[in-house]
This record gives sequence, structure tokens and C-alpha cells, in this order.
Amino acid sequence: PVHPLWQSPLTIPGGTRQSPINIQWRDSVYDPFLKPLKISYDPTTCLHIWNNGYSFLVEFDDSTDRSIIVGGPLENQYRLKQFHFHWGAINDWGSEHTVDSKFYPAELHLVHWNAVEYPNFEEAVMEGNGLAVIGVFLKLGARHEGLQTLVDALPAVRHK
Repeated sequence: PVHPLWQSPLTIPGGTRQSPINIQWRDSVYDPFLKPLKISYDPTTCLHIWNNGYSFLVEFDDSTDRSIIVGGPLENQYRLKQFHFHWGAINDWGSEHTVDSKFYPAELHLVHWNAVEYPNFEEAVMEGNGLAVIGVFLKLGARHEGLQTLVDALPAVRHK
């Protein structure tokens, strides 16, 4: 099935490394040589929340290696640039990606860039190994204090 955001053939992105992706468990292959992904974030690198007109982004100071990920499939360390969420108008779907064609209510994307190979985020975006995005599927559940802190700040982020 085609993601609701890409219903028209004219809006379906091209290429083999495009969103949205349907992750199929039966096609997944375990890699015993894959190293653990190490996440090291410094909360003091958080700069601000801004409204881009259709969502909000939480942006980080990426001028140093204080908030990084390393390991896993990555050949270099990557700096955290921003995170944002995807959500829908109804609880049944909102995630950008799916697992076995199942949507989740929301999805968190933590966007990192390869500061070893590229001088800045803007140049890294243009390259195949420039970005590393961690996607986290979110379900409805009990109150989460960390997310609630962010939600409480959103009314102050009114304008693009």
C-alpha cells in the first residue's frame, strides 16, 4: 500500500533510498558483525524550537562533537543537528515509515550529519553518506515526562 502522503503517482519520490519506507520483517537480515550504536547527547547543546510552517524542529549546536552518535553501521561519528516529529490528524496513522505496512501514531526523527567528511550540515545533506537519521516509532501510552516538557513549550512556538 502507498503511504497516504504519496497517493498520487506525481508525488511518489523516485530513487531507491527515498521515504517512506515499509520495513518488512521477513526481509530483515541479522548482521552479527554490526557494532552497537553509541549515542552521546549533551542537553546543553539544545538551542531552540522553531516552527517551519508544517511542523516544529528542535535544533542543536552542531559546531562541536558534544552531541554525537557513533558505531552501528556508521563509518564516522555524526553530530546531532535537529529532531522533529511526524504525526497525523488521527491516531491510526502519523508515522512516515511503516513496519509490515503498519502505521504508528507518530515518528521521531533525530537528524545527524557526518562532520568528519563534510564542513557543514548543508553540504552533508547533498551526499549519500552525509546524514544519519534515527527513526523512532511512537505509540499512545502513559504520560512521558521528557516529551511533556517539550509539549508544554509548544504554545510559545506560534509563527513560522
